[in-house]
This record gives sequence, C-alpha cells and structure tokens, in this order.
Amino acid sequence: MNILKSLLSTQTSEFAKNREAYLIRIQDLHRRRAAANASGPEKAKKLHRDRGMILPRDRITAILDPGSPFLELGQLAGEGMYDGVPPGATVLTGVGRVSGRSCMIIVNDATVKGGTMFGMTTKRHTRAQLFAWQHRLPCITMVQSGGGFLPDLANIFPDEGHAGSIMYNQVKMSSEGIPQIAIVHGPSTAGGAYIPALCDECVIIRNQGAMFLGSPQLVFSATGEVIDIEPLGGAEMHSRISGVTDHIAENDSHALAITRNIVAHLQELPPLRWKLEPPEEPLYSPEDIYGVVSSDPRIPTDNREVLARLVDGSRFQEFKELYGDTLICGFAHIKGYHVGILASNGVMFGESAVKGAHFIEMCCQRDIPILFMVDVSGFMVGKAVEMQGIAKHGAKFMTAMASANVPKYTLITGGAYAAAYLAMCGRPFKPNAMLMWPTGRAALMGPDQAVTTLTMVRENIHKREGGGWTDEERAAFQAPIRKQFEEFADAYNFARNLWCDMVIDPVETRDVLAMLMDLAGRTPAVPTPFGVFRM
Repeated sequence: MNILKSLLSTQTSEFAKNREAYLIRIQDLHRRRAAANASGPEKAKKLHRDRGMILPRDRITAILDPGSPFLELGQLAGEGMYDGVPPGATVLTGVGRVSGRSCMIIVNDATVKGGTMFGMTTKRHTRAQLFAWQHRLPCITMVQSGGGFLPDLANIFPDEGHAGSIMYNQVKMSSEGIPQIAIVHGPSTAGGAYIPALCDECVIIRNQGAMFLGSPQLVFSATGEVIDIEPLGGAEMHSRISGVTDHIAENDSHALAITRNIVAHLQELPPLRWKLEPPEEPLYSPEDIYGVVSSDPRIPTDNREVLARLVDGSRFQEFKELYGDTLICGFAHIKGYHVGILASNGVMFGESAVKGAHFIEMCCQRDIPILFMVDVSGFMVGKAVEMQGIAKHGAKFMTAMASANVPKYTLITGGAYAAAYLAMCGRPFKPNAMLMWPTGRAALMGPDQAVTTLTMVRENIHKREGGGWTDEERAAFQAPIRKQFEEFADAYNFARNLWCDMVIDPVETRDVLAMLMDLAGRTPAVPTPFGVFRM
C-alpha cells in the first residue's frame, strides 16, 4: 500500500483557528456526555444507596471484565425532549465484555423518573436490541422500571419500535440462539415484568427485586384485593412458587456475579472471520484533525489529510485515483482490521458514483467491511449531468451500497445533504452503525440552499400578486429558515432523535471502528446478491 503524504502545516494561522474552534466543540461534547453520565437527581441516587443498591451506571462497571471498554449507543438520546430527564432517556445501552464475551447491556435507570419509559426510551432500547441481533450478542437486561410514562402513551405503546417490539425482539433473538438474560433489581411493572419473563434466564434480588403485571395499587383498584409487594411479586414468591425467575440473589453484587457465571457457561466465543494484521499508529497525529476541519462549515474537508491520520501506518491503496475523483475509494487497515473506504472529495458526479459501485462490489466479493466517510453537499445538478444519466449512475451506486451484505459503517465528518446522504449509507440504508463527529450535519439541503430556494418561491408569489418586499422583510423571512435548517442538521439533533448511534471525538474514531469491526467479524459472512443495475 502507498503511504499518504500529508501536505498539512500545523503552524499556520488557519490551522490554529480551526483547531481552536474544534476544541470548543469537543468541550461541548464532553459537557453533554457528563450530563448523561450524571443520571438522575442526587435525591434519587441517595435513595438507591440507602437501600443498599448499586447505581445503574455502576452496575455496568461491576459486571464488565476489568479493563473492558463500554461502547455506549444512544448516550444522548432524548436530550432536551422531556422535562427533568437528562440525555439518555431513562435507559443505558451499550456493548462491553462480560466473562470474555461481548454482550449488549441494557439497564433501566431508575434514578430518572423511576425508570419509566418514554418514546425515546423504547426507541433506544429497540435500537440496542437490533444492534445485538445483527451482531449476535447476548443481551443482559437489568430491569427496574415503573412501566410506561402514560402521558407519552402514543409513543410507547401502539406501533412497531415501541414497547411491544422490545418483547418481540427478545423472543426472536432467543429463537435464533442469541441468549437473553435478565436481572430484576427493583420493582418492575407491566411491560417491565414481561421483559424478564421473556428471557432465557432470570435473576431476581431478595427483598429488592419484584415483578408483576399489576402493582399492588392497580390490583386493589381492579379487584379490591389488598396485598404487599413481596407476596405479589417478590423474589421468594417468583423463585419458589410461580417459577417465573430462575436464580435468587442476596444483593446487586451477588446478582451481577450470578449473571457473569451464566455468561461464562454460554457457547464458545465465535472466532474472528478475518485475518487481523498487527495494528499500527498513523504516521500523523489524529489530533491534527481538529485543525484540518475548517471552522467554516461551507468549506469541505480535505479527506486525504483525515485518512492519513486514521489508517494504520497512513497507508492507503487507492482505487481509480484519476477517475471520478470527487469520491476517494481505497483499502486500508484500522487497528489491524482490513477495511474498504469511500470518502467524499467534493460533489458526487456520475463517474464518482460508477466508481463507488465498482469498489463496493469488490469489497463484497472479498468480504471486506466498508467505511463511508461523508462530507458532501449532494449530487451534481444541471442539464449536462442529467443528459449524462447522473440519476442512473447514482442509482447504480445506491443499489451496490444497499445490496452489500458486508459490515457497513457511516461516519459523517461534515455536511451530508440530499440524496448523497442516502447514497453514502445514511441511516435509512441500515449501516451497522452510524457515527457523527461534532462537525457532522445532515439534511435534505444546506441552510444556504434552503434560504435561496424558499426565497425564490416567495419572490415568485410576490411577482404573481404584483407586490414586493423590502430588504428588511427579505432578511426577516430568511433568518428563521436558516436557523431551522441549521438546528435540524446539527449532529446533536441527530443524536437526540437517535438518527445516529453516537457523536464521537475524532481521536476516538480508530478505537470505536475497531470495536465495531471486531463485533461484526464474529458473525458469519453473508453473500451479496445485487439488485438490478440500470445500464
């Protein structure tokens, strides 16, 4: 492979300006993460401690192998959407190693609104399950939930992706041999009771965990029966009489130890299906990326400079370097994992699309995972490219991308607009994971294009009606449009809506991708039958 030679000077005022602006973004990212990590109010956390319970995030630390990273999915889900609910939407989800095996860990955070489920809670939970299903990861669900948050009923109950999908996913994964394990840490009502009941094995904690379809209050309301929590759904009753639970623990620590032992006796860990090369650091510091990405979002990033700071040894075997050069394609290694990379290098033309389709087909034939690095304003428009069949060529690229059954990862580093967002494996095309840097943005069009388009529409209305407007009126019309499109496209809007899996610091990219490829590499290879290519 050829070595990417960096032409970047880290001593220029432009580099310093870009770096300073990016570091402010990184500080903002860590501030948002800290808000998510803080969980509920101190009063609720004190109540947990006073009851001898381990806090939800600490349960994750306790169950993981020493030194295991925890790859959190959806950490900023629901940010700012619900009063009194910090980022995360009352549930914690992510992947870590338990007894030597990567597992999906799903934890109700009862320090926030009693662990009740909002719309984004069910969305985050089901997204975690789908990720686990795709990668055949055992699921460990730590249950302590007051059930659904009733005012948000329309977003938690009736549709696919809501609470019922959580149960459906459990059953289907279990039927495919993907282990489902639950720990009942506290009172869990209604759907919170069915979730552990549907698991393969269930651990419950004495005098702490409880599960029932109807709480004591609901039982009294429905039947007039007066009954306490323990005889209605406590650990002793379910472990000795109903048989709903399989293991009884004395406290949180004991329950986590039982669960680690269950995981230790699962089937042997699947081997990695790819040859892993010795990992190498890039020749150039990944921290330089802060100065590579322009502080002006209208200026695209030189992705060759980024690649030189992401791939092992800064080595990159480029494919069709001189053809369709607004899309960079080539092979590299990241932390020893072989990967095919498609990186934006300008507006997408027909030649770029055809080249990308060819490259994706090769990756599928060779069973090489694909990384899409996205910073693109869209496909080229105009009479000339339409006559050249850009829609046809874009369709070839999209067909290849959507058909590809190798693991796919999308990293939005800058703008991702219009059909190019979709073609570069946007969320609707189901990448294994979609990541964004803090500078990432995605929308139907950029703010400038939206302002120009809607202003032209308004001016045509004025002409048709024989009126006009002043410069001040035009500016007043344009300002909210620009604001709306900027806020929509922002990486954190995508994160809070779970349109992406995580916002990451550029220096975290290599480690995150390596973890993701390790997970995918322990699943069976799937052949790719391609859809019809319009010639």
